[in-house]
Amino acid sequence: MNPNLRIRLLGLLTAFIISLIGTSVAEGRLSPFPDELNLLQGHARQLNVALPVQASVSVDRPDVVRLNGSAETTSVSIGSPLELSPLQSGVAKLNMKLFGQIPLKTVKVNVIPDLKVIPGGQTIGVKVKSAGILVVGHHQVIGDNNQKSSPGEEAGIQVGDLITHLNGVSLKEVKDVAQIAGEAGKNKKPIKVTLTRAGQKIQASIRPAYDKQDGAWRLGLYIRDSAAGVGTLTFYAPDQGVYGALGHVITDMNTQTPIVVGSGQILQSSVTSIAKSESGEPGEKRAHFIREGKTLGTIERNTHFGIFGKMTQNPEHSVYQESIPVAFSDEIIEGPAEILTVVEGQRVERYKVEIVHVSKQNAPQTKGIVLRITDSRLIEKTGGIVQGMSGSPIIQNGKLIGAVTHVFVNDPKSGYGCFIEWMLQDAGIIQGSSKNGEQNLKAG
Repeated sequence: MNPNLRIRLLGLLTAFIISLIGTSVAEGRLSPFPDELNLLQGHARQLNVALPVQASVSVDRPDVVRLNGSAETTSVSIGSPLELSPLQSGVAKLNMKLFGQIPLKTVKVNVIPDLKVIPGGQTIGVKVKSAGILVVGHHQVIGDNNQKSSPGEEAGIQVGDLITHLNGVSLKEVKDVAQIAGEAGKNKKPIKVTLTRAGQKIQASIRPAYDKQDGAWRLGLYIRDSAAGVGTLTFYAPDQGVYGALGHVITDMNTQTPIVVGSGQILQSSVTSIAKSESGEPGEKRAHFIREGKTLGTIERNTHFGIFGKMTQNPEHSVYQESIPVAFSDEIIEGPAEILTVVEGQRVERYKVEIVHVSKQNAPQTKGIVLRITDSRLIEKTGGIVQGMSGSPIIQNGKLIGAVTHVFVNDPKSGYGCFIEWMLQDAGIIQGSSKNGEQNLKAG
């Protein structure tokens, strides 16, 4: 082979290998880099791109986002952070290329109008009715000759199923089931059942059995149509007229199945006492709904990040009378912060905490913040995080960053929080797609 040609081929091969290695390393360094970013209009954000080689970044909408202050295209590598300046609301795409030629990554950037909400902290009563009748168990119907059977179990109906219709009739309350079962039993006809299981719609047929002891027709199912409890309000967004609370999903106490909301309310509530948390035994707030207290809002959704619905005014006892900024996850730092919560009556107070760890999340996940209670007043009163404290807003540097969600059962002074951005998504305030533990956890 011609020596010059061999040298040229060797050079091209070497360049290809270097480029391939550079691309692989760059992709590895970019793997934790988000596919999508939310930015607040007017709030610049700096990203440290730890690339061992030089890459170029360009933006398709310089009217929405500028790079490093004024550029549409810039270079990044180790030691040269990328600053994004969001100018106006809209959607832009960042295109990263190795050596300015080889595509590496595309990042969607959502610029949101400057967003402020009023932090909560108030203890709230929660009353929710499910969008159907939840099966929480099976029971034996005692018939002729003391024979026992469970028609529901025999029909294949499982604990955790949500029965939405019987004979085509939409179910609203438990009493509706008894009436339909009685009519079907007297007429000796089976009942057509429509239910949902793990998001799937299922049809079944069940024939009621006559219970000699009760003198009534039964389905052999333990059922429930509602749930009630207490939690903490996280925020009220006056511009949108919505709120977020709890920071975690409401589940049925027997089946641990998330409750599908049919309707619901949040109400004024007052803390009467505290059962303190101890290692291995989470405590709880004991509270009651205030008689003749007003309804604070409706419950429209129950998600992994809490309950959400309509609210028309900032509730009483708020520490903040005006809205404050929110901070997205990459603005949160390890260090001092505070939470707002109630430990007696209806008075919301500030308590010191320490942010111990901040997770990097490219998609909604419930455990984004690890925090530790450092306020001696709160530790003395509660022992740390207790059930009913979930939803307590977390404030850092004058911004709302998240909500308390879980307590570490074996270390009740510590627990998890979720990022506020995921709650804002589920509240419908910002766009997104919302969708547990390493240690023994219990909802706060």
